[in-house]
Amino acid sequence: MVQKRFYSITELTREFGVSTRTLRFYEDEGLLQPERRGRTRLYSENERVLIKEILRSRRIGLTLAEIRDMQNLFHRPPTEIDQLKQTMNEIKSRRDDLRQKRRDIDEMMSELDIAEETCLARLAEIGVGT
Repeated sequence: MVQKRFYSITELTREFGVSTRTLRFYEDEGLLQPERRGRTRLYSENERVLIKEILRSRRIGLTLAEIRDMQNLFHRPPTEIDQLKQTMNEIKSRRDDLRQKRRDIDEMMSELDIAEETCLARLAEIGVGT
């Protein structure tokens, strides 16, 4: 029998560079559900993956509600025809939103490149090296 691997809150805070308060907050928001043994939280490999997904989603600007919706799409597959159709519409909508965010990020990166070039050119004009 394979022993199930659990992670302590301390191990995960170190791995992901977040505070224990952050993980407890995600638990309070219903995004994580670690096992409890007394006052000790034990995170499974699935919980570890969810933390990784939550943090990635936060980095790209998703709200907690959007993250919860995404978790439902990924981890609770629908079973009825209407649910499947609704889920497909939600997937399309999420993809469209993410594609727009990608375009916005690319545009902002270009604007930052131009601003940096302008600064470097001005520094060169006034004789300051970088």
